[in-house]
Amino acid sequence: MTEPQLACPLCRGTDFQQEESRQDSRWGFTSHRMTLMICNRCRYVLHFYDKHSIFDFD
Repeated sequence: MTEPQLACPLCRGTDFQQEESRQDSRWGFTSHRMTLMICNRCRYVLHFYDKHSIFDFD
C-alpha cells in the first residue's frame, strides 16, 4: 500500500516548503501550533493543525 502524495488544491503541484507556525488564541490563553506546507509552484499555503492545550505557554 502506498502513501497518498500531498498535492496543492489550486495547481496540483507536489513540491512544498515546510514551515512551523504558532498562533495565539483571541485572548492569549491558548497557543495553536501548525505546520504550514507552502506550494513551491503557486505559493498557496496549506495549514495542518494537530492539537492545542491551555498549557501551551512560552
